[in-house]
Amino acid sequence: MRFELIDEVLELAPDRIRAIKQVSAAEEYLGDHFPGFPILPGVMMLETLVQAARRLLQPGEADRLVLGQVKAVKYGAMVRPGERLEVEVTALKRDDQGQWSCKGRGIVHRAEVQNRAEDGTTEETAISGRFTMRPIRV
Repeated sequence: MRFELIDEVLELAPDRIRAIKQVSAAEEYLGDHFPGFPILPGVMMLETLVQAARRLLQPGEADRLVLGQVKAVKYGAMVRPGERLEVEVTALKRDDQGQWSCKGRGIVHRAEVQNRAEDGTTEETAISGRFTMRPIRV
């Protein structure tokens, strides 16, 4: 089974991408995570960063890129149905074996009264950290 988590790319530059994952109550995996209090699993937040990184880096690569290593990932705010996760991934460098070092961050946007941003939502960090993308090994 393959999950396409990126709903929209907001910005795409040579070394950076910003994208949106809109969390819907209809997503099957939310039924078990957690019954009565559904939240986006941390692994799906990480996968959203990976999919954004792949969209950023893949066009210049001969082989498909996959997650290589995860470093210093921190989880913060929960992401619930009806909220949106905005991710930003920056490509830092590519080594001689074709592995990319990346850093990423995911911000949850929710409509609330306090701490409003310009668009009327609050923003909290849901995930941040560093990871690598490497060519798939056959």
